[in-house]
Amino acid sequence: MRGRPSRGSSTPTHRATRSSADPQAATTLGQRVTTVIRYFRVTGKVQGVYFRHSTRLEAERLGIRGVARNMPDGTVEVLAHGDPAAVETLRQWLHRGPALARVAVVEELEAGGDGAPGTAPPLDRFSVE
Repeated sequence: MRGRPSRGSSTPTHRATRSSADPQAATTLGQRVTTVIRYFRVTGKVQGVYFRHSTRLEAERLGIRGVARNMPDGTVEVLAHGDPAAVETLRQWLHRGPALARVAVVEELEAGGDGAPGTAPPLDRFSVE
């Protein structure tokens, strides 16, 4: 057949596959692409200061999916899913937040770990709740 390597050909075929051992890792063109899911609880003057909206804008800029929501205790929780470097950049941004915010503490937990939410929303974009 024309255009297709014959069986036993040394021409590489490139396919993205998901590892069953690590569902958040994929191999693409011979490179391992890993994503992380992190949960943050942000304490301070973080409600009523556009914190969630600003977090969504920053996450979208970084290509991160997830959610930011106000909690009854006055904190904001952020669930972030994306490239490890991008999630780290978001973590650093959460310590500052938007101009009107006064962040006291950013607590980071593994998603689904102690104190973190047990179930995550579908992570196809970044949303505000």
